[in-house]
Formats: sequence, C-alpha cells, structure tokens
Amino acid sequence: MSVEPPSSDRPTGPPSGPLSGPSQPPSGPPSQPPSGGGGTPEPGGPGPRRPWWRSAPRIAAITAVVVAAVVLAVVLSRGDGDGGTGQSGEVFLQAADKTGPDPFTESTANDSSAPPATPSPPTGSTSSNELRGVDGGAPGLYGGTRNTSACDVEKQVDFLRSAPDKNKAFASVASVGAADVPAYLRSLTPVQLRLDTRVTNHGYVDGAATSYQAVLQAGTAVLVDDRGEPRVRCACGNPLTQPVPQQGTLKRTGDSWPSYRSSDVVVVTPSRTIINVFVIYDAAGDEWVARHRGDDGDKDRKTHRPAKPTPSVSASTPTTPTTAETSTPETATSEPTTSEPPTTEPETPDTSTPPPPPEEDTTTTSQSAPTEAAPPSPEL
Repeated sequence: MSVEPPSSDRPTGPPSGPLSGPSQPPSGPPSQPPSGGGGTPEPGGPGPRRPWWRSAPRIAAITAVVVAAVVLAVVLSRGDGDGGTGQSGEVFLQAADKTGPDPFTESTANDSSAPPATPSPPTGSTSSNELRGVDGGAPGLYGGTRNTSACDVEKQVDFLRSAPDKNKAFASVASVGAADVPAYLRSLTPVQLRLDTRVTNHGYVDGAATSYQAVLQAGTAVLVDDRGEPRVRCACGNPLTQPVPQQGTLKRTGDSWPSYRSSDVVVVTPSRTIINVFVIYDAAGDEWVARHRGDDGDKDRKTHRPAKPTPSVSASTPTTPTTAETSTPETATSEPTTSEPPTTEPETPDTSTPPPPPEEDTTTTSQSAPTEAAPPSPEL
C-alpha cells in the first residue's frame, strides 16, 4: 500500500509561534467544565445553572417552611401538656363523688359525712380571674368525721407501690424521690374541703403526669400538707399543686353542682407556720374536732368551737405561686382542749367581713411551730 508523501504546503510539525486566534480573551462568560461527563457548552451560550442548594433565598424559604411545619406539629400534639383534659383559659369542675379524667389510682376516699349534691352540666363562663385566698391554717377551713379518716392512706401507698411508673410520675409532681412516696403520703392529713377550691390537678396519661386547672367541690376528700395545702385528691389518687394564672375568659367544663358560684371559689394559701393540729368541723356529729397532723383520726378529740371559725378571705388576682417553706414567724398557740363544743351549726363562711386577727382563740386554733420569714402569700 503506497503512502502519498506530504505536500510541501502542509506543516510537517508543530508551529513555532503562538496558536492562531484572537490575542484578547473573549468578552463572553467563561465556559464551565462539563458536569457528569456532558458535552462542552456551545460558544456564546449561557453557562450551566448553579445547583439549587447554592441558592441562599431558596435555602431560607425551605428552612422557614420546615420550621413552621415542626412548630405546628408540636403545638397540635402538645395539647398544653394536659392530655386533652384542660387548656389555657379552661377550668375543669370536679364533683366530690366523681373520679374524674386520667386517675392515678382507684378511689381511696372513706368519709361520706358530707355527700355532694347531684352534679349538673356547667353553663356559661366567667370573665374574672379573681380568686379568694384563704389561709391553710384557718380553723374550720376543713371538715371530717371524728375518729374517721377521710382517705385510706395505706391503700393509696399500696396502689402506687404496685405501679412503679405511676409512683415515679406521682413523685415528680410531689417533688420527692420515688422511694419517699410512702413516707410523704403518711405525712399528710386526711380531711374534707368545706369550700369549692381551685387547684392544679394532675392526671396520668401514657406514662407521665399531665396537668389541668380544676375546681374541687366542697366535701371532696383530700390529703393536706403541714401548711394546710391540698396535695392529693383521694377519689382518684391524683397529686395536687397550687393553681396557676389563666388569661382571658375562663371556660368551665366537667361537672357542676347547684351551689356552685364562681365568685365563691377559693384558693388555699400556705399557712405561715407549720400546723401540728387541724381544727375541723364534724357535720355528722355537729362538733368541732382537733386532728393531729399526719394522723388518720385515731387521736381525734373534741375541742371548743373557734371564736372566729370563718376563714380569713381576701380577693386577689392569680399570679405565679411561691413556695411556703419560709414564712413570717408567729407565736405557737396552745393545743386545743377537750371540752365539749356547743351543738349549734358553725357559721357559714362570710367573705364580706374583714379578716379576723390571727390565732385569736388559743384554745381552738391550730398548734403551730414558727419558721423563718418569707414574702407574703401569693395573690391567686
């Protein structure tokens, strides 16, 4: 096979000078390297598009959408942390003989000396958040039957001991260790409410404690601490704490009762001294009873009718409650005597009169031990 010799007009090697073409760079945008093995862009055409993830406006928009979706999901699933039993601006009315939603345990209420009226559906709402505060150590604030415990504390201990998850959730609300729940319950005093009382109730849902605002009917069996504050509702075993502020018009749900009036609801403020003896009224026996703190009624004894049995009441607006670990010192009063009381019915709480002087009748007021000074009780 013959090969044609190169023409004398063609170069036989690389040029000795610079490559041909314009001496200045082109005025158009520089070409970008091909992506993914693609072809070279056409001369004069636009360069390849920037990746979407390099666009700041797009990143900001996508982030905003994702954040909004997450926030909405959290709000819808959270339900204000109450398991659907109460929301901000909502107060759940609980009759004394009703278990109520999401109970921790079966009922441990014993005392039926003050049976509640038949509940009726609540109607309307109240536009006022003003509540009346009563001192937890006021004589006659609580009731009960002499030598009868309003609650079976040992049954409450057994219920929680047999359910470790509930016991742990209960302890978290009571601010005690799980192992300390039995001792905590035994330190409380079983009594009955004599006034419709506002509290924060705690139910048990999906392994955790929930919370909702509630009004407990007079006659409800509760366990109170050494400052006179309700800590357990015996009809359901639920732990109780101080109520929290609610904004706007309050919606009432749950049960109601013929004697219910929103203006009559009170909140118990902690006593300024530790209460060693509670002076309670026994409606069944029409007598006044001295009950020792933490006692189930075995040590009950009759005592004088207090000179001022009406609880001291003051109107106030709910604020965040404070603890009652320290209070203004007061002189301890003498322990109630065992003399027979009159057979007359105690005075119905009268909120129109000014508060009586504290501890006026030393033979009927609660025996207390002074503690350190602290700010005044919170306005609730």
